[in-house]
Amino acid sequence: MAVDKPPSLDLLRTFLAVYRTGTFTGTAKLLDITQPTVTNHIGTLERQLGRELFERGAAGVTPTAYAHEMTIAFGDHLDHIDRFFLDEFTDSPSMRTIHLGGPPEFTAGCLIPALTGLDTEAFPRIEMAFGLADDLIADLAIGHLDLVVSTIRPREPGVTAWPIADEEFWLVGAPLIAPQSPGLDVIRQLPVVTFSRTLPLVRRYWTTVFDQQPDLRVAAVLPNLFAVKSAVIHGMGMSVLPSYLVSSEVTAGTLVRIHDPDVPPINTLFLAGRTAELSRKSRLRAVAATIVEAVKRHQAAITP
Repeated sequence: MAVDKPPSLDLLRTFLAVYRTGTFTGTAKLLDITQPTVTNHIGTLERQLGRELFERGAAGVTPTAYAHEMTIAFGDHLDHIDRFFLDEFTDSPSMRTIHLGGPPEFTAGCLIPALTGLDTEAFPRIEMAFGLADDLIADLAIGHLDLVVSTIRPREPGVTAWPIADEEFWLVGAPLIAPQSPGLDVIRQLPVVTFSRTLPLVRRYWTTVFDQQPDLRVAAVLPNLFAVKSAVIHGMGMSVLPSYLVSSEVTAGTLVRIHDPDVPPINTLFLAGRTAELSRKSRLRAVAATIVEAVKRHQAAITP
């Protein structure tokens, strides 16, 4: 359908943000405008074009086929326009604060050591939020966080993610409970300490290494991996923990690897950000690249 004149950039910018976030609420936070303004912009654009752009639902909106065509046609071009003017006039030479989310154990064991020593004049102050991956990604999508370290690959629309590190899982215990024989029949007699009743890390280790489901006696369910580590050190039971969290204790002999497979299970962590913000803000892209490089360099340095 032909239109009298092209829609304004403000309408198209709002459309692109709704397309990428999947919600009017997320768009309002992303663009720092009110939700009624978002609703008005999309309604105005749909009237001008004579087409429905989004199917509204309780959980958000779904782009129509025409919305997909529009995004392919001009999405990158609008990003280039915004990037030029925002970088030229409004993006400060250095971000003052970066709101970063991540799991507390990885943050303490890898992220903080990796970022220590960076040029503080060029790198912003960090305000850290801890949480589970799904919750952190949700906070990222609505603009509460700038970047997130996630233990799972984000699949949400409007989110870009890079592999940042691989965590290796070890089955560990205190020397006083470690069996003399590493056989599975002996190992399964040991109590296990975990952070969840579903035994996610233990279950992954058992199915990957032993090719069976774990049939174990749970000694304690604790709120996080730090507490699990403490309980294991004090002999409460064995557990599966990331190597970066226990490698120094294993080296010192405070903990021992109860089983040492040729290829331990690993999990890839990702650094994620909102695609639109990364595209528009060169400083945010630079900070993200610095974090990825610093963590990879730290991981390479501590890997035997």
